[in-house]
Amino acid sequence: MNEYWDKRYQAEGKIWGDEPSLTARRALEIFRSNGVNKLLVPGSGYGRNTRLFSTAGFTVTGVEISMEACRLAMSFDPETRVFNISVLDMSTLRGRYDGIYCFNVLHLFREADRRVFIRQCVKNVKENSPMFFTVFSENEESYGKGAEVEKNTFESKPGRPVHYFSEADLRYQLRGMPVLETGLMEDRENHGEGPHTHILRYICVRKTNDKP
Repeated sequence: MNEYWDKRYQAEGKIWGDEPSLTARRALEIFRSNGVNKLLVPGSGYGRNTRLFSTAGFTVTGVEISMEACRLAMSFDPETRVFNISVLDMSTLRGRYDGIYCFNVLHLFREADRRVFIRQCVKNVKENSPMFFTVFSENEESYGKGAEVEKNTFESKPGRPVHYFSEADLRYQLRGMPVLETGLMEDRENHGEGPHTHILRYICVRKTNDKP
């Protein structure tokens, strides 16, 4: 997967522009109301979302598999410390965080790796910390395109499976943790394919144990 993203960042640079996702703005409100200061952002990319949090006064740590994205982030969001490691193994991180913001990463894995990733997130936050995830919903225009490699998981591009979540599915993935908020949000983008809108599903849960 790192080869796919390296090639894409090399070809397209700041793929999604400079502005953060609308979901990051909603997460910022939740984090402020829950006393978050030290924030972990798995799949931090080149920093368009981390910069929102770092400029708002949070101490932000990013995890990003693409070395090219890490290079871009050094100039775009120099306040965020970024580790060039896989989100499936974040054991090298030291200390626990007050919260997690994760934009469109969970849906990039098949079922077994989704479980691994969630466990990694849970292990890296303190008790009662909010964790905010965004994913593709079943309302996405791309739903159903490509080979179905698992239930509701389609490979529209070779080597890049995408899972599309219903609300029930997303709640099940994070079962055992209280849900603070969940919903759908339209997120507008323009990255080479013309302006379009994603129908993202988001959920914010509170960590209560190490084994979701």
